[in-house]
Amino acid sequence: MTEPTRIFHNPRCSKSRQTLELLTDRGIEPEIIRYLETPPTEQELIHILDVLGYEPRQLMRAKEKEYKELGLDNPDMDRDALVSAMAANPKLIERPIVIRGDKVALGRPPENVLTIL
Repeated sequence: MTEPTRIFHNPRCSKSRQTLELLTDRGIEPEIIRYLETPPTEQELIHILDVLGYEPRQLMRAKEKEYKELGLDNPDMDRDALVSAMAANPKLIERPIVIRGDKVALGRPPENVLTIL
């Protein structure tokens, strides 16, 4: 039995579409989570960050206007505040994120997900 696979997906993003195609081409039908509509919880984000070995800013889209507007570039902001901002503003989350079992990969480039298949 194959491990369940989920993708935090934005259909408007070319990298996200390419990653989803890469999965389906390999016979994997992931659970598609449109994260702008159904954002990950703070706990899910913490898990993703921990598995990736990332700090929150490494998973944030720093060029989004919300990043600057919310002052997320302030080096004094702690990890919890950054994670909370991501959960409340999912547009800030880099995409796509693929979760397979206890493994996580960021599909930038899409081929990164091959490491967890």
